[in-house]
Amino acid sequence: HICTTPDLRAPHKVPGRAGGQPVAILRNAARVGCPVPAEAVEHPAHRPAAMEAVVESLTRRRAINQPVLDHLRDKSARAG
Repeated sequence: HICTTPDLRAPHKVPGRAGGQPVAILRNAARVGCPVPAEAVEHPAHRPAAMEAVVESLTRRRAINQPVLDHLRDKSARAG
């Protein structure tokens, strides 16, 4: 199933026409996205993370996350 970017002016209609299947979004005949309806994805049971796991993840990803945090801090300082 495909739709073009003008079809996205009424995005609520796109999944209904696709019958629950993924939809390729085309712009100038090139695929720019392929959203998948929620019902097509298995929903695993969510479980809360233990505080130790959260701290370990934040520590492990600090070098990756820090540039984003710095950017957001700078953006907030300019806006305020």
